[in-house]
Amino acid sequence: MAVADVTVELAPSFSYWQMVWTRFRKHKLAMFGGAVIIFMILACYAGYPLYVYFTGNDYVSQDLTGRYALPSAQHWFGTDDLGRDVVARILYGGRVSIAVGFISAVASVVIGSLIGVVSAFFGGWIDEALMRFTDVMMSLPYIPLYLVLAMAFGPGFWTLVGIFVAFGWMGDARLVRGVVLSLKNMEFVEAAKAVGASNWRIMVRHLLLNSMAPIIVSTTLAMGGNIVGEAALSYLGLGIQPPLPSWGNILQTAAEYIFAPGNGPWLIFYPGFFLFITVLSFNFMGDGLRDALDPRLKI
Repeated sequence: MAVADVTVELAPSFSYWQMVWTRFRKHKLAMFGGAVIIFMILACYAGYPLYVYFTGNDYVSQDLTGRYALPSAQHWFGTDDLGRDVVARILYGGRVSIAVGFISAVASVVIGSLIGVVSAFFGGWIDEALMRFTDVMMSLPYIPLYLVLAMAFGPGFWTLVGIFVAFGWMGDARLVRGVVLSLKNMEFVEAAKAVGASNWRIMVRHLLLNSMAPIIVSTTLAMGGNIVGEAALSYLGLGIQPPLPSWGNILQTAAEYIFAPGNGPWLIFYPGFFLFITVLSFNFMGDGLRDALDPRLKI
């Protein structure tokens, strides 16, 4: 009796990050947010020098005879109260605002992750001391402290970054601590100890790398929050100082002259729109990453 040939097709294997990318692509708002963020970064960092090259307008040049000019081929969004090109200032200001958000978010996550993994891994009095210190920091009224520290150290780029880092790591520390507590007694950690891996290697190579999903989501959401924080402090005059533009101090200048005779009230719309769409896109992308990195959720 002849035996029929049976062909068995194996399902294609996917790595974890391939699965994450597949799930992320299905999240339409997250894809939209990611595309907008890429566009904003390219526009601010690559588009600004191209705009200066083709139009001759940079962010600092003034033309007092051309104040509040309407949008034109020479000045795409018009000019401000000092005759400066609005597009050039928004693009360069986007560099500053995005840099503040990125640097402070990454630094906060690094500090918080290290504190969280050390606290959970060693436990005992180390865990107690670090978590009580974290609780104290979280209970501080950070908005008044933002204002006090900005006035005490002088407004500027690195002052803003330092303030956001000083008051932005606590949530990441508690988040990572919770993840590491669920991982540190698993078999792969015990195996690493058995082969003589150092505590530092176990914490970084095994525990932190397996905690990357919530860390990535936290970083993405923190970027948007810090961009808003920079805009708020710069709007109050305690952040980025002229002539260096940021979306916050451009908004402040536009609001100050919005009712001045001959002023273009649309000047407040441009930086506000760029700020709004960028922060919204970071939030969309953070939501999409959270869903894509959690295999328990269906997209």
